[in-house]
Amino acid sequence: MTTFSHFLKQLDSIVWGYPLLILLCVVGVYMTIRLKGVQFRFLWYAHKLAFTRSDASAQGDISHFQALMTALAATIGIGSITGVATAIALGGVGALFWMWVAAAFGMATKYAEAVLAIKYRQVDKTGSMCGGPMYYLEKGLKQKWLAILFALFGSITAIGTGNMIQSNSVASALQDLFHLEPIYTGLIFLVLTGIALLGGIKSIGKITSVLVPAMALFYILGGLVIVGFELPRVPGAFKLIFKAALNGQAAMGGFVGATVMQAIQMGVSRGIFSSEAGLGSSPIAAAAARTDTPSRQALVSMCSVFITTGIVCTITALVIILTGTLGATDGGGVLLNGSSLVLKSFDAVIPRGGLVVTIALIPFAFSTMLGWAYYGEKCIEYLFGVKSVTPYRIIYTLLVLPGAILGLEVIWDIANILNGLMAFPNLIGLFFLAGVVASETKSFKHLRRREIRAEKSSS
Repeated sequence: MTTFSHFLKQLDSIVWGYPLLILLCVVGVYMTIRLKGVQFRFLWYAHKLAFTRSDASAQGDISHFQALMTALAATIGIGSITGVATAIALGGVGALFWMWVAAAFGMATKYAEAVLAIKYRQVDKTGSMCGGPMYYLEKGLKQKWLAILFALFGSITAIGTGNMIQSNSVASALQDLFHLEPIYTGLIFLVLTGIALLGGIKSIGKITSVLVPAMALFYILGGLVIVGFELPRVPGAFKLIFKAALNGQAAMGGFVGATVMQAIQMGVSRGIFSSEAGLGSSPIAAAAARTDTPSRQALVSMCSVFITTGIVCTITALVIILTGTLGATDGGGVLLNGSSLVLKSFDAVIPRGGLVVTIALIPFAFSTMLGWAYYGEKCIEYLFGVKSVTPYRIIYTLLVLPGAILGLEVIWDIANILNGLMAFPNLIGLFFLAGVVASETKSFKHLRRREIRAEKSSS
């Protein structure tokens, strides 16, 4: 291990140590209690809103569905496929349980982020919506220094998490399957990303609203085929997940084993990477949505946690567990990790099954790059104004290439560190602005009761 890699490992363990894990849990539990379990009581209505309602006359740049797809574009795919495989390879299968726990409370966190993002959003000089943690930290909490910190970390995180991780994962998958050199993958993605970013959020919303549902369905169906083949072993797989989560997991094959703390750390950190709950990135997309009330779009935003962690992450983990590929190594004896592990798992049951993963990964990664590019440019716009957006887009696009070439472990360590640094100011803001969220939620509940009475009287 190089000195730089060792330094990153140490920094990663500090950033994602007990303080951040406790803060994430405290905020999620506190929001769940303060909002009286909003994520459970309104779960069905939230999904109905996302796929049926359109507030065309409301203020905003994109629809509920497009805002959800933009947020999902930045989470589903690499985080739900490669991220889960990395969590299990390093923390054992018990990491999935802690991803579920993080998601259950994270839905309330995600809801709160979106409420505040829409409540405190504003229109910039180009007529576009601007919102997110930097605005509610400044306007709501009255702490501009925290807003600046978030925007700074966010603009850099977008490059690491939303850009380099994506190109790296796809380059790795294409190299494994087709022996395509990473530099060529990087060049292709560089060109496509540059072209797509010219259209801004409306262009991004249109692209992701087509790519994300199609590829999510394709990947989910492929995963369910494998689960179907191994259906009798599914109860045993869930038993193993719970057992490993509470007792750790013993070494097997190339897998060196994992403690309970490793399972928690990997589960929560990768769970946040997958769902972005508490990270503060997805409310930037939510702020652009056309909605008549903050809570309505917040419920839609909340759906992304359920879809990414509850469905896609679970399917990925089950495929790895049921095919027995955890602990497998490559030709050089190196433990399979990330997309390589998922490819191996699909290949174990479906002939050329790795193609399913690769075909899904490519558009997922591309849409993720676009979603995070929007997050990053809004952060940079907050710091330096509208004129800084174009230079940022250029830098963002150019860094696709080194992302494809650098080592996977180094890229993940950098992304993990930046995600953690981003989360701190956002979580502080959420905790102290919980009263605002509760007030907005109370108003929405009254509105919803009137709507239900009106629906009943008209039927």
